Amino acid sequence: MAVATDYIDTSRSDAREKRLQKIYQRLNSSSSMLGVFGLGFIVPLIKLALGDSVKQNLRELWQKLVVPLIGIALFLAAWAYFAPQVKTSLGAIPGPVQVAEQAGNLYQDHLNERERQVAFYERQDKRNARLVEAGKADKVKHRAYTGAPTFFDQIFTSLITVALGFFVGVAIAIPLGIMSGLSPTVNGALNPLIQLFKPVSPLAWLPIVTMVVSAVYATPYEWMPKSLLISAITVTLCSLWPTLINTALGVSSIDKDLLNVGRVLQLPTTRTITKLVLPSSLPLIFTGMRLSLGVGWMVLIAAEMLAQNPGLGKFVWDEFQNGSSSSLAKIMVAVLAIGLIGFLLDRLIYALQVAFTYSDNR
Repeated sequence: MAVATDYIDTSRSDAREKRLQKIYQRLNSSSSMLGVFGLGFIVPLIKLALGDSVKQNLRELWQKLVVPLIGIALFLAAWAYFAPQVKTSLGAIPGPVQVAEQAGNLYQDHLNERERQVAFYERQDKRNARLVEAGKADKVKHRAYTGAPTFFDQIFTSLITVALGFFVGVAIAIPLGIMSGLSPTVNGALNPLIQLFKPVSPLAWLPIVTMVVSAVYATPYEWMPKSLLISAITVTLCSLWPTLINTALGVSSIDKDLLNVGRVLQLPTTRTITKLVLPSSLPLIFTGMRLSLGVGWMVLIAAEMLAQNPGLGKFVWDEFQNGSSSSLAKIMVAVLAIGLIGFLLDRLIYALQVAFTYSDNR
C-alpha cells in the first residue's frame, strides 16, 4: 500500500512540475512583449507567487518596478516643490495636484459635451417626427452637431492626422529605400535630395503646403478637411527621411551571398525583395519607422499650433491665448498627454518589430 501511495505522489509531483514548466515557458515567451509596454515587472511577480527563486525575482522586480517608481516619485516631488516658486503672467506654475484636477475637469467637459450632443440629436429627431406626422416631410432637416471640440476630440483628430501622414510617408520611404539600397545609381541620385530636404523645419514646409493644397484641393471632401490634409502632408514631408535612410542602410548591408543565391536560383526581382531583402532588413526598417513616427508626432503639434488646424497643437495655443487661471494647468495636461501618446506610439511600432523580427533593438 505504501508503494502505491508513493507512486501516486510521484505522479502528482511530475504533473505539477510539467504544469509549472509550461507556465514558465509562456511567461518567458511573453516577457519581451510585456517589456515593450513597460509591464515586464508582471513576470517576476507571477514567478514569486509560484514559488520561484526569491532572490533573483526580487532583484528583477527592483529593476523593473521599484526603480522606475522611485524615479517618478522623485520627479513628482521636485515638481510639487519647485513649481509654486515660479511666477508667470498666468500665475504660479501648477503642481501635480492642480494638473490632475484640470485633467479631471477636461474629462468632465468631454462628458458634458457628449450629453449636449445626444440631447441635440434627440430634439432634432423629435422635431422631424412631428413634421412627418403633420404631413410636412419636405421640411425635415438633418443638421450635424457643431459644438466645440473637446480635449479628447482634439487628441483623436491629432491621432488621425499623424497616422495618415505617417503611413503615406512610410509608403513612399520604404520603396525608395529599397531601390536606393539595391542600386548605387539610385542611391547617388537620391542622396543629395535627402541631405537637402531632411533638415528642413516643418515651419518652413507649412506655408508651402498650405498654398499648394489651397490651390489644388479647392473643393475639399467632407471626410477629408483641408486642414487635416495640410497637417498630414507636412507630417509626411518631415517624417519620411528616417525610414528612407534606415531602409536603404538595411538593404545595402544585406549579406551579398544571399543576393548571389537569388541570382543563381534566377528569382524574379519581386521574390528577391520579399523573400531575401525585406526579411533581412526589417529590424532597421522598423527602427526607421519608430524614428519617423516620433518625428511626425512632434511635427504635427508644431504644425497645428502654427496653422491653427484642429488638434492638440491648437488646444495648447488656444489655452495660451485664453490666459485664464486654469490655462497653464491645462497646457501641462496637454504636454503630458503628448508625451504619453508619443511613448505609446513608439511602443506600438516596437511591438510590431518584436512580433515580426528576431531583433531586440530598443
